[in-house]
Amino acid sequence: MSNILIINAHEPYPSSPGRLNATLVERARTRLGDQGHVIRTTTVHDGYRLADELDKHRWADIILLQTPVYWMSVPWTFKRYMDEVYSAGMAGELCEGDGRTRSDPSRQYGSGGTLTGKRYMLSLTFNAPRAAFDDPEQDLFQGRSVDDLFFPVHMNFRFFGMTPLATFACYDVMKNPDIEQALSRFDAHLARHIETAAA
Repeated sequence: MSNILIINAHEPYPSSPGRLNATLVERARTRLGDQGHVIRTTTVHDGYRLADELDKHRWADIILLQTPVYWMSVPWTFKRYMDEVYSAGMAGELCEGDGRTRSDPSRQYGSGGTLTGKRYMLSLTFNAPRAAFDDPEQDLFQGRSVDDLFFPVHMNFRFFGMTPLATFACYDVMKNPDIEQALSRFDAHLARHIETAAA
């Protein structure tokens, strides 16, 4: 069994109170916990202590980031979390700086991660429909994928030496939601990727 950290990065707004993200977090916590995995959670909006978050990242075998997509990225409170927690972890807790040193600046940038062997998964909720991605005929994303859009977030985890599990996404959650279908797909995704990876 694995240690799994679930981060709820949702930032509430009147038009987006966060029920779906909270439901997905609780569903993952219950499902994975019932299988014997040890679960810790962080709800960014509720506040956090830097030392606790660094400890959770070192403790976890798998990190599941549950976040809405606001303006093509994560909410500002999770960006602050990354700035604060991840910067605090650069002295060895999460990485040894960027991997280079003044005595050896030739080492590859981003090679200092100390969380090697650990994995992460992005779970995203979009207003955008599924059809907006992977289609060169779409004006906004021009054929790009969800993972292309979230490349910077992937690189944050890769900077620490972590490897990705397949990304999960709920699409069209504001204008054309099908929550039961999304939850069913989420269960299947956890079974295929986290439960298999954690076995």
